[in-house]
Amino acid sequence: MFQRIWSLIVKELLASARDPQTRWVVLFSPPFLLVIYAFAITQEISSVTLGVYTQDRGVEARELISRFEGSPTFEEILYLRRDADIAAAIDSRSVDLVLRIGPDFSRQLERGEPANVQLILDGRASNAAQILAGYSGRIVQDFNEDQATALGVPTLTKVVTRVWYNPNLDPLWSAVPALFAVLTAIVGFMVSALSIARERELGTFEQLLVSPLRPTEILIGKAVPALMIALASATAMLILGWLVLDVPLRGSLLLLYASMIIYLAAIIGIGLFISSLAA
Repeated sequence: MFQRIWSLIVKELLASARDPQTRWVVLFSPPFLLVIYAFAITQEISSVTLGVYTQDRGVEARELISRFEGSPTFEEILYLRRDADIAAAIDSRSVDLVLRIGPDFSRQLERGEPANVQLILDGRASNAAQILAGYSGRIVQDFNEDQATALGVPTLTKVVTRVWYNPNLDPLWSAVPALFAVLTAIVGFMVSALSIARERELGTFEQLLVSPLRPTEILIGKAVPALMIALASATAMLILGWLVLDVPLRGSLLLLYASMIIYLAAIIGIGLFISSLAA
């Protein structure tokens, strides 16, 4: 029994190695997609142009502007001279958002009074505008807390969020593990599905059915090569994410691979089932 299953496994591995479509799916497609999608689906925004229109030359106004200038998100600062320049800068996409500071901003803060600033964003890129609003809101919030401390005004309760497994909120650290799981599933599904389809296409599926192999042995002989190929592809993506994309690998490798085997076994079973119905 084991000899027959092993012969079928070797036959499937050789057939997959000789098939150009399978070679592309297994060898080139997953690492290529991992690198492309890791940078394409990130929600991080950089190289932003900030427009600043300030009617206040006080210390507090300059301090707030300097905090925006010191943020790595904002690459270029464009100072506007008139209120009418704001709409023109937004419409022409010269700036991504505008920080508008009124004439009494510094005096109001020195007296301990509430002071308003205005953020004007380009709503045509709604997703980017929401992210930039969050970035800017955090800068203003930190400025408010520092000003309240300097003036001796008690601050409200502050909620501090700590991310355990991605403390720097690096988008690659979130995107790469998710892509790793998705692409591993795609490889397992495609290899198992192509296995039955290739037998049908070459006309060897009927020969396989009349061979001494039992249905259970055929199922194992088809599933194990797909599992081995998917695990090899997952290992390549794991190394690529660790060495090239600089995503740290922490935790138990044994637990990771045990989970992958269970995960891929379910995916491969679905692939074989669909392929047997469609073939």
